[in-house]
Amino acid sequence: MTPAVNAAKAAGVAFRLMEYEYDPSADAIGLHAAESLGLDPAIVYKTLIVQLEPKALACAVIPVAAKLDLKAIAAAAKAKKADLADPALAEKTTGFLVGGISPLGQKKALPTFIDASAEALPEMVVNGGRRGLQIVLAPADLAKATKAAVCAIVAH
Repeated sequence: MTPAVNAAKAAGVAFRLMEYEYDPSADAIGLHAAESLGLDPAIVYKTLIVQLEPKALACAVIPVAAKLDLKAIAAAAKAKKADLADPALAEKTTGFLVGGISPLGQKKALPTFIDASAEALPEMVVNGGRRGLQIVLAPADLAKATKAAVCAIVAH
C-alpha cells in the first residue's frame, strides 16, 4: 500500500480504491484517469503543489478539468504570490512521483486547499499515491484527513 492509502486508513475515513492503466504520454493525466475509470471528470480532482512567496509550498486539490487560480490560492494561503512548484521539488517534498501525487500521506504534510466545488459532491476521487491508483472518499473526509481549508481556488 502507498503512504496515501495508509494515511486514509490512519484517519479512520471510509474510502475505496480504483486502479487504471496509467499513460505517461496522456496530455492531461487527470482527465485520462477519469476517462479510463469511466468517471465524470467533475468528481475527479488533481493535486497540484504550489510554490508560495516567500519560500513555502502548499497543496491545491482542484477538478481535473479546471485551472488553478494562482491569485486565489495565494490569498487563501496568505502569501504574496503563488506559482506551480518545480516538479522535482514537488516529488522530493511529497515523496510521490508527478502523476501520482496525493494530498494524503505526503512525506512533508503541506498546507492543503480543496476547491469549494467539492463540497457539493457526495464523494470525490483523488490520487492514491501511485500512478494509476485513485482513492474515492467523501470531500469532508479528505478535508479532515489533510486538515485542509475548503475555498474557491479555480479560475473562472
